[in-house]
Amino acid sequence: MRRLLPLVLGMAALGLDAYVVAGILEVVAGDLGVPVPVAGQLVTVFTLSYALLSPICATFAAGRPLRLVLLSALAVFTAGNALAALAPSWSLLLVSRVVAGFGAGLYSPMAAATAAALVPEHRRGRALALVTAGLSGGTVAGLPLGLLLVSHGWRLTYWLVTVLGVLAFVTVALFVPTLRPAEPPPLRTRITVLADRAVVPLLLVTVLSTATSIGMYTYVAPFLTEVAAVRDPLWHLCAWGLGGLVGNLAIGTLIDRWRDTRALLSVLLTVLGLSLALLPLATSTFGTIALMFLWGAGGWSCPAPQQHRLLALKPAQGPVAISLNASSIYVGSAVGAAVGGTLLATGVGIAWLPLLFGAGAVAAAMLNLLITERPTRHPAGDTVER
Repeated sequence: MRRLLPLVLGMAALGLDAYVVAGILEVVAGDLGVPVPVAGQLVTVFTLSYALLSPICATFAAGRPLRLVLLSALAVFTAGNALAALAPSWSLLLVSRVVAGFGAGLYSPMAAATAAALVPEHRRGRALALVTAGLSGGTVAGLPLGLLLVSHGWRLTYWLVTVLGVLAFVTVALFVPTLRPAEPPPLRTRITVLADRAVVPLLLVTVLSTATSIGMYTYVAPFLTEVAAVRDPLWHLCAWGLGGLVGNLAIGTLIDRWRDTRALLSVLLTVLGLSLALLPLATSTFGTIALMFLWGAGGWSCPAPQQHRLLALKPAQGPVAISLNASSIYVGSAVGAAVGGTLLATGVGIAWLPLLFGAGAVAAAMLNLLITERPTRHPAGDTVER
């Protein structure tokens, strides 16, 4: 598993880059002379670039040496963040986010595919979970870290991501072996993954699970201060992040031992939904922190089982299938934030958001059982989705 650490470092840089700007929006807006809502489009531009380009990049990178693709992606990603740190204008800053999103969209599916190739079949679940832990760790650290660094200027945050990108590039170059994937199928065959009737329901569940978790996280700070009467939400956010890391590290073992990943995902979504729905009912600081921990654990444990299911469905097109799941995660993030903002704008009280998002997560758990296909077991004992 130590061979996976360079991949984890790169994923942490991706996760940090996606959400660190949330803690520095006002400073960026003031420095570049744009309204705060406009500055918030930095997150949208990066995540949409990531979501839209990830499957396209994975398709055209299929068949090339994995380490070469990883290094190319990290070079583009790091260059985009260095450009952001130096950007003298708002327009150039937006361009830099598109460039960084392009690199991230290429790196993420290839990192997952490389991790799966570096370990035996029976340890694939833990490998995918470890790589996902890097992404979630960077994501959950983004907002608190942005708040801590903002006093030193917003450009420092992008320099930090740039340094992480350089470190990831060096460690991948030194420690990830050269792997040549199997001969890729024709382009037409890879494109059919986008419309596969077994894959599409899985991706829909990914969108819904991410929309409920990250959608609520977008508005958790005002919820904690206005509804839960928390003066400083930093520790509550850290509890959510710690839950995400613990969940990611534990989910790999669960995947490898509990081979029915379909049922496992519904259990995780139910935990996510109940922890969200109970948040407004918590009457103590300990109770709120405990629910934040469970929320983080349930929400961030979902991507790895989905990756595992997609690899089982499309082993010959793993990078393409995983890239679609990565895109679905970022689409879900955008959908959740938009739904939450729309609800608040139409007069729904912020105290209702956890209840509504929690109900959405439980609905996603039920939908997962209804529309995704049941796994079947081969005579050798391996479980695959069919």
